[in-house]
Amino acid sequence: MKSVFEGTGGTYRQCGDYLIPEIALPDTHIIHIEKYGRMRHRCLKEHHSVLYNAMILDGTLWNLLAEADTVCKQRLRTLVSGMKEKHGITEDLKARDPMAWFGAMNIICSASEVICA
Repeated sequence: MKSVFEGTGGTYRQCGDYLIPEIALPDTHIIHIEKYGRMRHRCLKEHHSVLYNAMILDGTLWNLLAEADTVCKQRLRTLVSGMKEKHGITEDLKARDPMAWFGAMNIICSASEVICA
């Protein structure tokens, strides 16, 4: 009698006295994940382990992490440009007083990262 695993096309290999199912993860290409993708990865791994493991087995985890990373970077760029406009941080200020521009940009970038994270 065939098992459910064999009925769906699965095979076993003999290892001593035991039959071990031959299971392999789907082939996926390597995707470069940056800060926000790594943050999402850690969150899924620590707080949503069932979903995390299911996504690893499905082969969808890395695509989700790359998408999360891209979306967060786009939101960050949008926030920074909006805050620059609102506070009057322009290229003119950069040319006149580079240190003031640099300080203002640091504050804006830090606030934007807090909002995105």
